[in-house]
Amino acid sequence: MKYFLFTINFFLLSNLYFSQQIYPINTFPENLPPNSYIKDINNDLGPFIGNWSTIYEGKKMDLSIVKELKRSFKLPNSTHSFYQDVLIAKYTIKDNSGIILQTNINSVNNNDNNFIASIAIKGNVVHMYYRGTNCRVGWGTINLKQIDNNQVSWSYYPNSTTLTTTNCPGNQDTTIYLPETENLVFTKQ
Repeated sequence: MKYFLFTINFFLLSNLYFSQQIYPINTFPENLPPNSYIKDINNDLGPFIGNWSTIYEGKKMDLSIVKELKRSFKLPNSTHSFYQDVLIAKYTIKDNSGIILQTNINSVNNNDNNFIASIAIKGNVVHMYYRGTNCRVGWGTINLKQIDNNQVSWSYYPNSTTLTTTNCPGNQDTTIYLPETENLVFTKQ
């Protein structure tokens, strides 16, 4: 019986000691222990989830936002991984004839062109990272602000990229189709 109780206590204590540490969604991962989990404890990301739509300069943009739990990340120049609940945004942009100009529906990985994922949330604004299109043109930040339960505003801030034949070989399409504007209103569908 003593052996049985000792074994149970050992497993319970070791589970507590080795269990993954959980931190709230706005925690910066730089100083966290390896394999920490930055969790959306209060469902702060919830209001942004759904299908959204807008028209900008004659083009229709459909945005589908989902929450991915426990996505694995690694900090630059580090061997330690951490996990975080994030929003993943998929979009399709069509011209006024319905022809698809650009989509990231098939992007699944942080290194895919046109990949968009949340990086932080403050109040009713979620900050997202956009990887950019071909040759990383247009990479930058997208801020989504919750206006109410049925509307969000979009502000996109692209960074500049210097293109050379070395970092962008061939004749790739480097057009930025995302709306480069502030406070563009999307309506929930």
